[in-house]
Amino acid sequence: MTTTSPPVASPPPVARTRFTRGALCLLLAALAVAVTLVASIGLGSRDISAPEIVRILLHPAGEAYNSHVLWTERIPRTFLGLLVGAALGASGMIMQALTMNPLSDPGILGIQQGAAMFVVLGIVFLDVSEIQGYFWLALVGSAVSAVLVHLIGTRTNTGSSTIGLVLAGVSLAAVMSSLITLMVVRDDAAFAHLRFWSVGQLTGRASVLDEAWPFVAAGLLLALPLGRTLNILSLGDDTARALGVPVERARLASAAVAVLLCAAATAAVGPVAFVGLVAPHCARMLAGPDHRWSLPLATALGAVLLTVADIAGRLVIDHGEVQVGVMTAAIGTPFFVWLARRRNLVRV
Repeated sequence: MTTTSPPVASPPPVARTRFTRGALCLLLAALAVAVTLVASIGLGSRDISAPEIVRILLHPAGEAYNSHVLWTERIPRTFLGLLVGAALGASGMIMQALTMNPLSDPGILGIQQGAAMFVVLGIVFLDVSEIQGYFWLALVGSAVSAVLVHLIGTRTNTGSSTIGLVLAGVSLAAVMSSLITLMVVRDDAAFAHLRFWSVGQLTGRASVLDEAWPFVAAGLLLALPLGRTLNILSLGDDTARALGVPVERARLASAAVAVLLCAAATAAVGPVAFVGLVAPHCARMLAGPDHRWSLPLATALGAVLLTVADIAGRLVIDHGEVQVGVMTAAIGTPFFVWLARRRNLVRV
């Protein structure tokens, strides 16, 4: 009598469809990142052709001016833009998942205001004027504001820790903005330096790439495996505990990663709005609500969005350029208005 082994269960059709859809989206996003990288290196006030770029990369000692532009400005600026955009995209996705608020942005917890506050304090009291000094001051300020928001938010009697964090972040941001205005209007030097940092720009920021990339790389390595945890937390605290997830510890760890990413990005180029809002929503529209796919996709889309905005800022006027923070606001504001008017927001 012959026995037949039971058939191997195949994945459900829905799971296969989600996997195929997510993998295809990530593949297209990786291709978009590669195209954006090449375009950012070649396009600007002085266009450099693809063959010339290849020659300069292979022979750095070639044509002097183009080689200087490429190695000292275009390449570091491009990689800084990709890193900052990826950090803001991942940070925005994590914050929207944790707060369960689809309109959340990395600035909602007062992180950008904390960074600006410490930059102003450094300018006024320590006479800091170098970009590298701004980076470390902004990084410390972001961390301090995140700790304050956590301490205040978790002790707020709102019935929900996520609502408490949002209220604490908004309140602290308002207080810090008022203090920044008070200090800046009394000090012309502080106003001039803060205006240079707070506009959100990649111009002249290539020198902070060495300081920024270890923080961003560490944050992304910690963020990308969080997809499953964010999926479980989105089911609610009671369900997450029933599934064996330590809710408070998981939420705190995820928030710390989001803060690290947003702090490093803000410290590197100044506050850049809407990237952390637009990229996560585009990722969910393409890959669905599963954070195992939408989180890495938001990371890639954030990199593309910020770098494309930077390219557009270089080309929009004949002489000079529009800063990337202005371009992302111009792109993001209509998207935010459209998103706020929707009745069926994509569930985070």
